[in-house]
Amino acid sequence: MKTKTALLCLSALALFSCAGRRDGSEISASGTIEARNVKIASQTAGELIELAVDEGARVRRGDKLAVIDHSSLDIQLRQAEAGMRLAQAQLALIRKGARREDIQQAEEGLTQAETAFGVAEEDVRRMRALADKGSVTPKQREDAEARLIVAQAQRSAAREGLNKVRTLSRPEEIQAAEARLAQAQAAVDLLAKTIDDCTISSPIAGMVTQRVAEIGELVAPGATLLTLSALEQVSLMIYVTEVDLGSIRLGQNATVAIDAAPGRVFQGQVTYISPEAEFTPKNVQTKEDRVKLVFGVKIEIPNPDGTLKPGLPADALLRRSPGAAK
Repeated sequence: MKTKTALLCLSALALFSCAGRRDGSEISASGTIEARNVKIASQTAGELIELAVDEGARVRRGDKLAVIDHSSLDIQLRQAEAGMRLAQAQLALIRKGARREDIQQAEEGLTQAETAFGVAEEDVRRMRALADKGSVTPKQREDAEARLIVAQAQRSAAREGLNKVRTLSRPEEIQAAEARLAQAQAAVDLLAKTIDDCTISSPIAGMVTQRVAEIGELVAPGATLLTLSALEQVSLMIYVTEVDLGSIRLGQNATVAIDAAPGRVFQGQVTYISPEAEFTPKNVQTKEDRVKLVFGVKIEIPNPDGTLKPGLPADALLRRSPGAAK
């Protein structure tokens, strides 16, 4: 197995060494290794109190990168939690209704009002009978009838009071209390999330390539703190002529080598072919090549061990598709 691997490496190196003397079956080109960059920004405003990484550090997904001061938010959270507990207590009180002693007192009041109404009603009947016989004056009869009207009103008021105590809370009042509780809960959740956002974690596995902010600085929401480069998968952009473009297809395999790792080759795959021609970028080595119209071709290369780093010059070799013109 080791012998086979060595032969493959030697074969690939031989192909690269013959790039200047192509026999027409391969396409060779050079470019620079690039990585996908992710700018790490703050979602909250405040003082940067911790920056856990330096430039060049390797980080894993989920590693802590920075912390924004959230002491004032902690106080606001305690205040919001107290408001939520108050809303919970108010809702429980409304749902529970009146106390048993309040209901009993209202029932006793209704009993008294009904008794008074019965007495007043009996007085009216007696006064009317006596008035027919001429034993009482019209004024006495009228006074008895007035007392009956008052007793009747008191009985109605006592009955309504008892009904109100028994059904202390209307459905609308319960719904309003539930809405206040939901509002208080949302305020707690929002502050808890904002506090959680003050601790910034890495969204990818990669390398810290730029450190923009420093400890003690006041940062604003959206302000960039760090730049990470994803190194697990890097890319190489090469440029080929129109003649060579017809021999390249998406998904085609490519072999890549770098001067920083002599004797080693990397396997990649074509993932993008530019639909428009452009002048060759100035970083192409020869002056003759810089004046040609070429097409960009991107090669994605797995880089699990991080050997391929952004900025490294690299050489790519692609074998022409079967049937392509040489």
